[in-house]
Amino acid sequence: MSSTLDPTSSPVAADVADERLIQGRGLGGLVAAGWSRLRGGELGALPVVFGLAIISLVFYSQEATFLSSRNLVSITQFAAPVGVISLGIVLVLLLGEIDLSVGSVSGFAAASMAVLVVDKSQSLWVGMLVGVLIGTAIGSFYAFLYTRIGVPSFVFSLAGLLAFQGALLYVLGDQGTIVLPIDSGLREFARERFLTDVQAYVLLAVVVAVYVGSQLLVARRRRAAGLTPPHLLLVAVKAALLLAGLGFLTYYLGIDRGWGYLFVLFAALVVAMDLVLRKTRWGRHVYAVGGNEEAARRSGIKVGRIYFSVFAAASTFAALGGILLAGQLTSVSQSSGTTDTNLTAIAAAVIGGTSLFGGRGTAYSALLGIMVLQAIQNGLNLMNVDSSVRFMVTGAVLLLAVAIDSVSRRVRSSSGRG
Repeated sequence: MSSTLDPTSSPVAADVADERLIQGRGLGGLVAAGWSRLRGGELGALPVVFGLAIISLVFYSQEATFLSSRNLVSITQFAAPVGVISLGIVLVLLLGEIDLSVGSVSGFAAASMAVLVVDKSQSLWVGMLVGVLIGTAIGSFYAFLYTRIGVPSFVFSLAGLLAFQGALLYVLGDQGTIVLPIDSGLREFARERFLTDVQAYVLLAVVVAVYVGSQLLVARRRRAAGLTPPHLLLVAVKAALLLAGLGFLTYYLGIDRGWGYLFVLFAALVVAMDLVLRKTRWGRHVYAVGGNEEAARRSGIKVGRIYFSVFAAASTFAALGGILLAGQLTSVSQSSGTTDTNLTAIAAAVIGGTSLFGGRGTAYSALLGIMVLQAIQNGLNLMNVDSSVRFMVTGAVLLLAVAIDSVSRRVRSSSGRG
């Protein structure tokens, strides 16, 4: 009798034993399950990865230096600051809301930091801390307007776009531009610091080891719960592909300068936010509120707190991205955080796969989306194409991403998956 109550003693996992579920076995079953998800509209990151490959091939055919080691290092470096801003946009979009002011907030925070460091002779750490806290305070004010007053996010963030652009001009005053000191640690971090070959390969080994360890831990927990564990062959194949892919990139980028500290920081933020969204209660609540706010409220989720934390986090990421961008450009000017930065950050999140309808998307959307946009910008610059064409191409890619999201959402709905 006791053996029937203990799920771990059953030779068949509980989810496989359920006759109402369709279960595949072996490698053929995994392939069939993957094809079924694609047909059901579960495209994941496939469209953006496919698009990035096409973009790379097209630009390489026109200009061979596009895929040179030096150029790829430049793409990763310039993608990182705006990618950090886009991380906050991913969070806001997961709730089905929008923040149009992240560019202006990034410029205002960077200008405040520069004034404190250059004009007021404060330490760099104090300037950066104040800049980031300004972003947090702005996001908290947004959350108050949304949850207490009922102002739509489109309205208060549009007002913020204008107001903080004005605040940027006020803070900079007659100077117009503030140049960071040549010995600034921020400037050195964003432009000159790169991992050595040994550091890069050690980091690569750690990443793969953490992935394999996490999958084995998941398998152990699922077995203990009487559920089907991840297929070990699939885990081994993914780990091998991860090792080979990152290993080749590390070798190839190492021909020039390698992985920059700035991009490593961005990648670390992406991984950390992905873990927070998937593994913590707060992350699950964000998806729940974005998927169906009323159902989330009735299930006991503090919806107001979720909105508050997300808006505060989005503006904090915007401020941090603006400070990193200032370090990369070595200065803050009246054009910092203007429309280009704003729209690029928002477009990156959408192109990367975050749904405008809320509830669907991952932190990796910011990474993939900003790499697509930076690749387009870089490739067109190499071909000496006018910036007007760049805006038109970027707009077309954004429209295509939204169209794919809309179609896949319709397919998921018709197939009962979403």
